[in-house]
Amino acid sequence: MRHRSWAVLALIAASAAPGAAYAQDTEVVVEVTGLRSSKGMVRACLTAQAEAFPNCDKDPHARKLNVAAAPEVRLDFGAVPEGRYAIAVIHDENGNGKLDTTLMIPREGFGFSRDAPVHMSAPHFDKAAFDVPAQAAHLTLKMRYLL
Repeated sequence: MRHRSWAVLALIAASAAPGAAYAQDTEVVVEVTGLRSSKGMVRACLTAQAEAFPNCDKDPHARKLNVAAAPEVRLDFGAVPEGRYAIAVIHDENGNGKLDTTLMIPREGFGFSRDAPVHMSAPHFDKAAFDVPAQAAHLTLKMRYLL
């Protein structure tokens, strides 16, 4: 019995040694370009759940950011676990907390990771999804305007 407890302690010590393999979180940073004005806010969300994309409301683990609009905006989502994620961004120019539309056409800017194409609605998660590897993930996202 005593021999077994020493073996368990040795195993724990070996796994805690420097160089042991641990799953680490990775920094996700996004540069948003192409904003047409510095009015309002840039609102963004990052999710790993396809059913929660693009607004992230159904994902309690989604990362949401609100940053003052500027010619170029940097979004720092912080450290996230390795995995597959998608990002949706809107330029809320009037600061009302939502993407304004006219006849279902967005009047404010929007964008998605991987510059996912838009056809009559937001892209599916798979079109915008990207892998967060073990090293930092730096993306560029271009804001789009239809009106």
